[in-house]
Amino acid sequence: MSDAIKIALLGCGVVGTQVVRLLDEQADDLAARVGAPLELAGIAVRRPARHHDVPAHLLTTDAAELVARDDVDVVVAVIGGIEPVRTLLLSALSSGKSVVSANKALLAEDGATLHDAAARAGVDLYYEAAVAGAIPLVRPLRESLAGDRITRVMGIVNGTTNFILSRMDATGAGFDEALAEATALGYAEADPSADVDGFDAAAKAAILAGLAFHTRVTLSDVHREGIGSVTAADMASAKAMDCTIKLLAICERRGLDDGRESVSVRVHPAMLPRSHPLAGVGDAFNAVFVEAEAAGSLMFYGRGAGGAPTASAVLGDVVAVARNRVSSSRGAGESAYAELPLQPMGETRTRYHIALDVADEPGVLAAVAGAVAELGVSIQTVRQEGRGDAATLVVVTHAARDADLAATVHRLVEMPFVGRAASVMRVEGMATE
Repeated sequence: MSDAIKIALLGCGVVGTQVVRLLDEQADDLAARVGAPLELAGIAVRRPARHHDVPAHLLTTDAAELVARDDVDVVVAVIGGIEPVRTLLLSALSSGKSVVSANKALLAEDGATLHDAAARAGVDLYYEAAVAGAIPLVRPLRESLAGDRITRVMGIVNGTTNFILSRMDATGAGFDEALAEATALGYAEADPSADVDGFDAAAKAAILAGLAFHTRVTLSDVHREGIGSVTAADMASAKAMDCTIKLLAICERRGLDDGRESVSVRVHPAMLPRSHPLAGVGDAFNAVFVEAEAAGSLMFYGRGAGGAPTASAVLGDVVAVARNRVSSSRGAGESAYAELPLQPMGETRTRYHIALDVADEPGVLAAVAGAVAELGVSIQTVRQEGRGDAATLVVVTHAARDADLAATVHRLVEMPFVGRAASVMRVEGMATE
């Protein structure tokens, strides 16, 4: 058996503590799988006195010194934010150390810099834990499907928002009530904005799109909408269509008019038919559909967050990079050769569900249909609900440019017999375009 592979761990919170536990409890098995023992060289934390559940002699507040140590082979980052972790990981890579990172925000904002540094040094950069927790998704996209042509990736990649929307669907609760329940149960942070405003899902979408389409995608390239505006009325409208509402990350390969291809990456709430497999993904679980030309449709499902599930993904990457170091080899690196252009949201083809409060009088339906047609949008279904002051007109469109659909809503709410747009929601997963 080879000499021990020494690991520097940056961070020891919920995930880091579980990484330490698994390294200890599974030490013999991990050594057998790698061909060398895995040993912690040190753990960088801000306040060592708070960490009573890990060996005190491993704790340090000097992360830079730990990363720079000559005996460290692999640096594992389970801390968030951009700095100082970016500087620490670049230092590790430039000095020939492999890196395992769970930091999705950094990878989505500046993954290119990390990938370039890893390539120059001839070392590994692995990040399975950055997307969808324990679900093996990054490696299948980067390696297992490397011989295929992926056309679409769509899924639920944030457990907090999925729990909130699932509770709204099951109980009829409003957003604030469901968020309060998620916070009480520990699914939502004290400041839930990263989750409910879609930033977390958008970072993951950027990573997935880059892997799927061999194109560098950053967080700023992702169209992002959160779930804060989803109401109990929206959920009731979805139920009337035998749908539910999910926050979806959607990455698609799109054809352009000149025959070239582009990439569309978006995160937003959408109505989804209950017959769709993603509609049944409840609680804080994640699920992702991958569509490829040869493989067809694949679905990945499991726990998308939590200490132990995420630590499982971290350890999987540690084993992989440790094996490579034992064999003096390197795993798959970045593949960004395609350099496909990013399609603006306004050019992306989507579908809308629009609920309008209207006057209950003759000719309204015809006027709405005519206004929609004038803007080049085709209606799939239209129906009136209620009478008198409670009259609502519900329109579901066929696929059209998102900019045209948004202009349609603007035009409709300006019509004299329309009071307001009670609900505007994109629709995904229906067979009929």
